[in-house]
Amino acid sequence: MKMVMHAPSTELGEAHTPALQPLWDYVRSEQRDVLLSPYLPATCAFLTHVLFCAPFLALDALGSVNQRVRMWRIAAGSGPPPSVQEWGACLRRVLGRYLSAVLPATALLQALRSPSLPELAPSCWQLFVEVFACFLLFDTVFFMWHFSMHRIPWLYSNIHQLHHRHHTPFALMAQDATSAELLSLLLLALGSAWAVGCHPLSEALFHLFNSWLAVEDHCGYNLPWALHRLLPCLGGAPHHQVHHHQHRGNYAPYFTHWDQLFGTYRSAE
Repeated sequence: MKMVMHAPSTELGEAHTPALQPLWDYVRSEQRDVLLSPYLPATCAFLTHVLFCAPFLALDALGSVNQRVRMWRIAAGSGPPPSVQEWGACLRRVLGRYLSAVLPATALLQALRSPSLPELAPSCWQLFVEVFACFLLFDTVFFMWHFSMHRIPWLYSNIHQLHHRHHTPFALMAQDATSAELLSLLLLALGSAWAVGCHPLSEALFHLFNSWLAVEDHCGYNLPWALHRLLPCLGGAPHHQVHHHQHRGNYAPYFTHWDQLFGTYRSAE
């Protein structure tokens, strides 16, 4: 029997190289200064929020001429779509609070962070686990904080009441809140990523998805492709619109298990 001897594989090391390593190497070498910029967190947060809101502004405009779009609007507490003037006024308020509060706070936090970056990128599995863990933790602490703001009169009147000025939620108002509330949510998100021990790529992806889900929760539409239709564990826009309509219940931002466990769940049907 003829035996064939194979030379040691030179690709053994490459087999263990994370799929995201080329992307992470590029970020570390070419975009390091941008990644560590004190202005990056607030700038990215604001721009992604506005970008994610743009499709819903288009839906609000189409709703006046398209019956199907109007059918997607949620009935609970729903009034007519906000006008362009309301969108503009909301945008000015959010921008003002970002410039006056969020930007200085995130710049300070960024300056306090270690400038060292890990050499290895996360594996795809590590990325998924870290992002999912961040969402579970953030959902938990947000539930407790949101519940407290509604149950403690001083917190509600001084921090949270402004967010409830809109009886008919729309996408951009997801961050139309007092500076204190915006900063508290920022700390909850950053603290969740820190507690999980996220890789910078995992943390960036968490913040990106967190921004999208916040916009989707406030959009006022029950869209056929919305995430809560794909993942029944999520409440989505119908779940959160009931909260804005009744001013109680449905305190968790994304998942529904805490509201169900504590008896604060309100059905959207």
